[in-house]
Amino acid sequence: MKFIVPTLMLMGFMLFNSCDNKTSYTNFIDYPTPVNENLWIQYTPSSTLFKIWSPTAQEVILRLYKSGNSSKALSQHQLLSGNNGIWQKEINGNLDGVYYTYQVKIKGAWLAETPGIYAQAVGVNGKRAMVLDMQTTNPKNWELDQGPKLNHPNEAIIYEMHLRDLTIQAQSGIKNRGTYNGATEIGTKNLQNRSTGLDHIKELGVTHVHLLPTFDHYAIDESQLNIEQYNWGYDPHNYNVPEDSFSTDPYRGEVRIAEFKQMVKNFHDQNIGVIMDVVYNHTGKTTTSNFNLEVPDYYYRQWQDGTYADAAACGNETASERAMMRKFMLASIKFWIKEYHIDGFRFDLMGIHDIETMNQIAQEARKINPNIIIYGEGWTAKESPLPDEQRALKKHMQQLPHIAAFNDDLRDALKGSVFDNKSLGFVNGALNTEESIKFGIVGAISHPQINYSKVNYSDAPYTLAPWQSINYVSCHDNHTLFDKLKISRPKAGMDELIAMDKLANAIVLTSQGTPFLHAGSEMLRTKKGAHNSYNLPDSINQLDWDRKQKFEDVFEYYKNLIQLRKAHPAFAMKNANDVRNHLKFHQIGHQHISFTLENNANGDYWNTILVIYNASPKKLNYKLDGIWQQAVSGSTFNLKSSQIIKGTIEIPEMSMYIAFKQ
Repeated sequence: MKFIVPTLMLMGFMLFNSCDNKTSYTNFIDYPTPVNENLWIQYTPSSTLFKIWSPTAQEVILRLYKSGNSSKALSQHQLLSGNNGIWQKEINGNLDGVYYTYQVKIKGAWLAETPGIYAQAVGVNGKRAMVLDMQTTNPKNWELDQGPKLNHPNEAIIYEMHLRDLTIQAQSGIKNRGTYNGATEIGTKNLQNRSTGLDHIKELGVTHVHLLPTFDHYAIDESQLNIEQYNWGYDPHNYNVPEDSFSTDPYRGEVRIAEFKQMVKNFHDQNIGVIMDVVYNHTGKTTTSNFNLEVPDYYYRQWQDGTYADAAACGNETASERAMMRKFMLASIKFWIKEYHIDGFRFDLMGIHDIETMNQIAQEARKINPNIIIYGEGWTAKESPLPDEQRALKKHMQQLPHIAAFNDDLRDALKGSVFDNKSLGFVNGALNTEESIKFGIVGAISHPQINYSKVNYSDAPYTLAPWQSINYVSCHDNHTLFDKLKISRPKAGMDELIAMDKLANAIVLTSQGTPFLHAGSEMLRTKKGAHNSYNLPDSINQLDWDRKQKFEDVFEYYKNLIQLRKAHPAFAMKNANDVRNHLKFHQIGHQHISFTLENNANGDYWNTILVIYNASPKKLNYKLDGIWQQAVSGSTFNLKSSQIIKGTIEIPEMSMYIAFKQ
């Protein structure tokens, strides 16, 4: 396909081309890699500099458009070839609000138009980028905005949610349902006059919300938002732009940005941090991805036969170890922190990325925000050509000192394998899971009282510090906790299921790792048995706010657990030595575990705390040493209790018990 480039362009510029770039290389290692080059567009009211790295390109065309979708090009400009594969062009005049695309010619053929991988704003469905004065999207007092401060990461209590799930139910009382705006509406209530949305999150007491992908992804047709569409969003399109399906106007590129920032500020105003779920490990498309429309194949790993590697099980995997992919990831993370005040990142399939890149990301992020939280899935979905020893896997967390990983050992020990419906865990009837539970309690560190040969997946400690273990029992993947318990124990009554549910997250919230809760678990969230709801309708995925009243005792229990953890720093010790010195296990038997937190652990005003988990369907007779005061028994919390207990006490079935010495 041949393009005729006119000699007279918008604003009177003459075009010419100087192709000094070498366009053929033996392998990717030979590509010039200008890692210090600024590849973002550089806007001022008087001119805009456009720049793209494409070392194998023969020509690159820039097109300017009035709108983000159907309009014809206002003009086109041939970018100039410079050193190290850089193509650029400065256009005079104020281009604020003008849309643009790049088009690259490789080996005599023109690839499709692309917004470019460094696009900061895009039009509907992300096909065209937008020149934008980003300062005009800032909320009032944005320069004063900041998220919560943490002394150490396991002070955080993370609440994982999808924006649409939180806000879409008609009975939620939320006006702007399914949007950034709706996520932080104040004063919303359900039909039973119970708080919903942001007020519910604040009432629960969590410190951070973890947002399922809110960068621009392919799955939703943003031009058809009048039709119900649902997707988790793990199919990246434009990494550095908020997803438009959550905005109130998908046709104006600035709206999603302004509304995303306002949402972040509203969370921050309630002292709640915002964590982004990021998916740098693969792209939603492969041959026609934005990466491949700039530099074909460079950003992806291949097998020796040239086929795309697919450790993500989504068609491709990115090559974080290559200089310009590493540069892109670093630049993108820093952009989200600086421009959007993001407080943390959850890396999807983090095991696909290399250790060096992840460590550089953590170091650079912490320079901007010392309170940043970074964690990820310490595994891959399929095999990768990246050597095992280079991967950011769970077993390598000691090489990733500022990053945490999900503890699937604890997850499956608590409720059974997520891959086997009938599999049982500690809370729903399994035997011999105690060492795996203990492993989670200490945050996957080295502790002398754990027999690592009996831990379900890990035969050795893998963290340097307890906060590096993201402790959880459920998340968006697989069954909800309530559904898993119900499916694995079909004959259990509702009272039993509630007791199991409470105990599971009681263990999460009284362990030394960083606690992570799946949104809605505090009101026995169900997806009606669906195992993988990534594209299922709202009727499956939405939070059912009617359940807040129906299971009010469960909500109150979770709320009390969070208050307990916040009030007592002994449950969130800073380092491994503190845990080894202050946490001692005592009676361990079939379906019960007890331990103490001693000597005012982590500055706690309770001198000694006794924690007992009884997963048995029978009451447990437990002999105390000395005189204690009861704080938690069953669903009863009294953190200022003066009730004296001694001798042999009775621990309710399927429950947590806590006593203390002042």
